[in-house]
Amino acid sequence: MTLLTRPLITLEVEVGTLVHVDTNPNGRRFIPITGGRVEGSLSGKVLPGADWQTSWPDGRLEIDAHYALEIDGHGIVEVSSQGVRHGPPEILAALAKGGPVDASLYYFRTSMRFRTAAPGLQHLNAMLAIAKGAREKGVVRLTVFEIC
Repeated sequence: MTLLTRPLITLEVEVGTLVHVDTNPNGRRFIPITGGRVEGSLSGKVLPGADWQTSWPDGRLEIDAHYALEIDGHGIVEVSSQGVRHGPPEILAALAKGGPVDASLYYFRTSMRFRTAAPGLQHLNAMLAIAKGAREKGVVRLTVFEIC
């Protein structure tokens, strides 16, 4: 079985400083989502939210982000995104330092669900999307695809 997808949007999600919920280097933490842009078949801006994460001793991150999009000419779309990021220790260390890292060197994927009452966007409510992510200094870039 082949998974069929089609491009939906690209998100440039601006993020703040990492906040540890516990004192262990591994464990619960969150990164504030401070804004950003929506481009592609829809355009608009990313509204504030948070990316809650669980960091595991092997460097793997479990991601649980919740935020909203303000789509030009339509209204607000709630986004719920769960995923995982992992890779070789040296690549994860470079990401943690905020340096430029080629996104093909690590795995960063999320599943996304949307909720909205905005006219013209209600088809998003019945859709499951997947995203391929790239982490850059101060920004997460997500290329989002509708699963057909």
